[in-house]
Amino acid sequence: MFRKILFLLALLDFRQYNCGFIGAFNVITIALSKGRIFDETLPLLAAAGITPRESPETSRKLIIGTDRQDVRLVIVRASDTPTYVQYGAAELGIAGKDVLLEHGGTGLYQPQDLQIATCRLMVAARADFDYARAVQQGARIRVATKYIQTARQHFASKGVHVDLIKLYGSMELAPLVGLADAIVDLVSSGGTLRANNLRVVEEIRPISARLIVNQAALKLKRDRVQPLLDAFAAATTRRA
Repeated sequence: MFRKILFLLALLDFRQYNCGFIGAFNVITIALSKGRIFDETLPLLAAAGITPRESPETSRKLIIGTDRQDVRLVIVRASDTPTYVQYGAAELGIAGKDVLLEHGGTGLYQPQDLQIATCRLMVAARADFDYARAVQQGARIRVATKYIQTARQHFASKGVHVDLIKLYGSMELAPLVGLADAIVDLVSSGGTLRANNLRVVEEIRPISARLIVNQAALKLKRDRVQPLLDAFAAATTRRA
């Protein structure tokens, strides 16, 4: 009798675990970062019939439910978004092309340029620094940036000798205090550069946010993932 009770309890635990696993498998997780990307993604989510129940700006929750039981949002650092999607912690995500270039894109499918959070990745220097002459003369210049991989590839392709200095913020300060000759950073309006007596000396590439998908999820959960991809694509086309 005692063994029978133990067997029934074990069976009940297995069923509860199994139901939880199946429920988790049916939920689609979308990784987003706070700020501009989240705000400009809201109309795209609405086009897919998804409305967040809370705002990450006012809530401390990192997992946010939506009005759809099969979709949830996770709030992560912008630079971490590709990692969450790559390893399957989220099936979908939205990340800037700048972040994806640094990540490398391994394990990710990038089906859609969403044409949101647009800006440009630029090289900037002090107004009194002759960047063109320094490059032409083959001088070795110091460049501060958080985009180390992208900057290295850019300057290598042009044959420019650089020492790259990794920074995480306040990039405009580096040339002003002599830490670097130039910076590589995202520029929207250019107001911050002008306020700090810096000027754009070279454009590396335009940047916008991309929809990214875990490659395994696209195969195993296609019936749930594909409708979301189609909705994002249709909403992006309408915006263009």
